[in-house]
Amino acid sequence: MLHNYDVIHFHLGNLFHLWPIFFVVAGINLMFANNRSGWATALKLAVIFIAFGVIIFGDFGRRSELFPTYSWYDDDDSSDHGKSVTKVEGSSEFNTPYEGNAKVATLNINGGGTVYRLSDTTDQLFYASTKEFRGRYEFSHSNTDSLYTLNFNMHGNRNFKFDFNDGDDKGKGKDSSHTNSATFKLNPNPEWNINVKTGATELDFDLSKFKVRSVKLAGGAAEFKLKMGQPLETTNIKIETGMSDVTVNVPQTAACQIKSSTGLSSTSFDGFDKMSDGTYETPGFSSAKNKMFIKINGGMADFKVKRY
Repeated sequence: MLHNYDVIHFHLGNLFHLWPIFFVVAGINLMFANNRSGWATALKLAVIFIAFGVIIFGDFGRRSELFPTYSWYDDDDSSDHGKSVTKVEGSSEFNTPYEGNAKVATLNINGGGTVYRLSDTTDQLFYASTKEFRGRYEFSHSNTDSLYTLNFNMHGNRNFKFDFNDGDDKGKGKDSSHTNSATFKLNPNPEWNINVKTGATELDFDLSKFKVRSVKLAGGAAEFKLKMGQPLETTNIKIETGMSDVTVNVPQTAACQIKSSTGLSSTSFDGFDKMSDGTYETPGFSSAKNKMFIKINGGMADFKVKRY
């Protein structure tokens, strides 16, 4: 958390390169195992603190990365399987044509350090426009009969700053002109499954125009905003996050149930009735034909579900 907010900087990748230090620490402790004098104890503690300081905070350039990358990618680079990648610092477009047999589509999004936006429709099955300042985006797609799978990944970026300011402070925090961003458009005809797995991320998805089967959001320090439309017969939303700000907007007329396991998190479920089993439901939920199920798991976060 401290690393994500630029308070301190540490490099867990050092563990994979400096692991022999643990043998040095163990050896010194063995040498002085039977010496209980004050100077021996101080020496052992000093070695431990210095060793862990070097491992955690030592900056050794690319060797501190878990999986350092040395390749540069061209905008037009693609493989035989529909994969496209972009170079560092640039802008790109990705798309997949819409086929009339596309009944169900799954969009998998992986990678942090990015601002994700989704609100508009397209006559393509999928469209994305991106801006890259660190790392690179990759996109691949496949289908089996009427089932389509789309994979959109960010690689090589671990830096992200949040700006939770509102009102007059808006725009004075994060420099959006130097932030990775990806703006998506989806075709409204298929039924969609959307899975997002990120680190530090800002995500704002307006899904009110789409038929959504499921949404899964998993992230660390993130800001998630979802706007849902009317549910299908069953629409599932699952959110698992750490220290995040999460807001889900559901239609006033949608039948919705919330199950939460939120630890030290704060919750606000306006317009929902608390049931005897600890769940929250909109009035008339049990008799509704189409239902939305929201499951929330979090550590120390702020969860809000609003009806619009």
